[in-house]
Amino acid sequence: MTQMRDNFRIGEQTRAAPLWIIGPDVIEDEGFALEVAQVIGEVAKRRNLPIIFKASYEKANRSSSDSFRGPGLDAGLPILARIKEETGLPITTDIHDKEQAIRAAEVVDVLQIPAFLCRQNSLLEASAETGKIVNLKKGQFLSPWDVASRVNVLKSAGAVDVWITERGSSFGYQRLVNDFRAIPITQETGAALIFDATHSVQTPGGIDGVSGGERQFIPVLARAAAAAGADGFFFEVHPDPDKALCDGPNALPLDQLDALLNQLEAVARVAREIPPLDL
Repeated sequence: MTQMRDNFRIGEQTRAAPLWIIGPDVIEDEGFALEVAQVIGEVAKRRNLPIIFKASYEKANRSSSDSFRGPGLDAGLPILARIKEETGLPITTDIHDKEQAIRAAEVVDVLQIPAFLCRQNSLLEASAETGKIVNLKKGQFLSPWDVASRVNVLKSAGAVDVWITERGSSFGYQRLVNDFRAIPITQETGAALIFDATHSVQTPGGIDGVSGGERQFIPVLARAAAAAGADGFFFEVHPDPDKALCDGPNALPLDQLDALLNQLEAVARVAREIPPLDL
């Protein structure tokens, strides 16, 4: 079994693992995003956790043309910049093309590649060339063994660090399943493995052409990933998921975040004390 990372470098700071990427799926408006970020910032300070705030300025991959997509790049980046300044949290967001990679890199600390774009090599190369950390969300259509080639593209383009976010694999229609062997297999590439427990419970296109989800299973999968040695965790949160403008069915209620962090820190602490077996 591959050893977990002992720390992560984000900007000028080196922080102990595990790492946390937390935030709403999309910027619904400036006030909403700042309010959620302030809550997350308070959690980070109180618990002394390396939390990166995540929110998308645009959701380009939607099940329906009527789905909310966010404020867009021009309006969204200033909001993320304000959140970074007022909370002190590092920031990440989705990018979709070369131009967005360059512009977003002026604001964010980590560039995130959406799952459906993980095979767009020109986008991966442009992201690596910005000098930012790249978090690649593994496509639901990729096996764990396919990830190595994605990591190689980023490293060959000079990425300062590569993170892979695991969010399940397609299993039939409207179902995702997690193969927890993917955690050590991905770590063998040298990339950090971030486990996305919220998108793992998504049912793509499951409700009248809109993605559904089974949020009650978020803690179950997250605890399993912690025991399997994940280097970090990704959670989309919302103060009222049933009223979220995007991906509410698979969002973690914001007021449940602290309780889940308690569980995962405990499990991860035990997992890190268990020496790997040479089998």
